[in-house]
Amino acid sequence: MEKTSEELYEEREKRLRDAIELKEPDRVPVVLATNYLPVRYVTGITVADSFYNHNAWREATKKMIIELEPDIVAPGAGGSGLALEMLAPKLFKWAGDGLGSNTMHQFIDGEPLKADEYDLFFSDPGDFTLRYYLPRVWTALEPLAKLPPLQSLFGSSTMALQAASFATPEIVQAFETLFKAGQESEKYIQSIITLNEEMSSLGFPTLHHGVVAPPFDTISDYLRGMKGTMLDLFKNPDKLLQSCEMLLPKSIENGAATLESKRGNPKRVGSYLHHGSDELMSPKHFETFYWPGLKKVSIAMTDMGLIHIPLYEGDWTSRLEHLLELPKGKTVARFALTDLVKAKEVLGGHTCIMGGVPHSLLQTASPQEVERHCKNLIETVGKGGGFILSTNTGITNDAKPENVRAMIDSAKKYGVYS
Repeated sequence: MEKTSEELYEEREKRLRDAIELKEPDRVPVVLATNYLPVRYVTGITVADSFYNHNAWREATKKMIIELEPDIVAPGAGGSGLALEMLAPKLFKWAGDGLGSNTMHQFIDGEPLKADEYDLFFSDPGDFTLRYYLPRVWTALEPLAKLPPLQSLFGSSTMALQAASFATPEIVQAFETLFKAGQESEKYIQSIITLNEEMSSLGFPTLHHGVVAPPFDTISDYLRGMKGTMLDLFKNPDKLLQSCEMLLPKSIENGAATLESKRGNPKRVGSYLHHGSDELMSPKHFETFYWPGLKKVSIAMTDMGLIHIPLYEGDWTSRLEHLLELPKGKTVARFALTDLVKAKEVLGGHTCIMGGVPHSLLQTASPQEVERHCKNLIETVGKGGGFILSTNTGITNDAKPENVRAMIDSAKKYGVYS
């Protein structure tokens, strides 16, 4: 008898849950991180549509997922192109904004927080964000730099006296632009919420229900930039550590919002770890600056009953022993370039491992080669349970559809536990 969508949803949730809890599920679960791949499944759709044509993009993503039938999906790509145009980011480029219509987005490294401004940031992070950070990151918000310090607004009648500062034409324009951009952004957010709910109603759970950023990545991604942060490891180590400690409570608070999700059994929260890998940081620096914050965030998430799924970007082979300090069966190690056989040797019986399929294979190999690769992963890394098959990161729009299908079908063909 054909299963209902609700039955399929619960079956797939259990399959994923068993893998996370280091049990042998009925078979190896397979995750599809859709990213910009829908352009290969629907004629006429471009990457730019993920920013400007949300309904068409949602339908294309939905069609692709239904055709491929993965166990778990990680949908979502793009954003609101109109909101981005209005705010004019200085550190981000996207399809339709000077890039080709099928070009992936690009982040531009910058230093909105200057090396000599740490004390200014510590003294009043809210004021710094409003009058320094936002004007440096968004062209449309440059006028906010002319606002009075937030602390100058203290007092029972002070705001009335200072109100004139908010009435200048350029300040008014900045806030009006922010309001209009917010309206456009809400349309995109609702489109993603609708897509997730539609896929859940069709029997496809989503991988994440929220995101949490460890302190070091917040600093190196958004405040000091990669270059500035790496210099601070040597030139401003005390200030960098102080920043990590200051940002930690807010990181945990943001992750806790995942508990509000209506879906997930249990609810799952993701992280994107950009700058902690072997090739970017020495073991000493890793243990001093990076690992303490990540460990505290991960334990805080699991203490709330959430499953933490960090994406360990780069190669973390030399860091694997550290992951044994995280709670057993409560996190998923999603690896990008780490040797999964080595990861299984170290983490087997303690942490569920996810990943294994490189983009280069999906872009250049044959379906038969993809199948052989996945079969080998299942027989080695998947042995005894605790393994989730997926791509290393989100799939690019250069992947061959037949290869993506081969990856998903391989889990169903070879991943059954006896």
